[in-house]
Amino acid sequence: MRTFIILISTLAVAAAEWPEPKGSVVSSADDYVEIPNAAWAPTKNSTYRAIFDSTRPAAKPTELLPALNMAGSELNALATANIPPANARFAIVFHGAAVDGILDEAHYQRKFGTNNPNLKAIAEMKKQGVEFFVCGQYLAAEKIEPKTLLPEVRVAADALLVLIHYQNDGYALLSF
Repeated sequence: MRTFIILISTLAVAAAEWPEPKGSVVSSADDYVEIPNAAWAPTKNSTYRAIFDSTRPAAKPTELLPALNMAGSELNALATANIPPANARFAIVFHGAAVDGILDEAHYQRKFGTNNPNLKAIAEMKKQGVEFFVCGQYLAAEKIEPKTLLPEVRVAADALLVLIHYQNDGYALLSF
């Protein structure tokens, strides 16, 4: 029993030494913890290009889509490291179940009975230069009217072609 108590108090001390998480540009996304003496950290001389493949819905209608949370947390990471916004080139393409998360407020409330938690994150990311696309093939197959979606999201002919295009331009593919 005595060893167990010592182990718990040791863990509590170690956990207390981490810096406080920070989030500055996408307030509803996860914050970022700067890691002291990290083997690798963001640099101002790099450009970060990523295309986020958003197919998964949020666990609950009151939570952010996983792809929005991850893109937002990476924008927070770069901002915390004082990386210029121009050095972050992100795009998100929505298809599948994730499309529900980009419904406009009226249609989201009608479907889920709650406010759309993704609105603020999308607006904040748009200010950071993030591009948003939705798969036209998915919309056509599911008979979803584009006018029911957020105006920040542009209809692409096909999500997979968007992913191919961005990867051909050197963007990392991140799937959520």
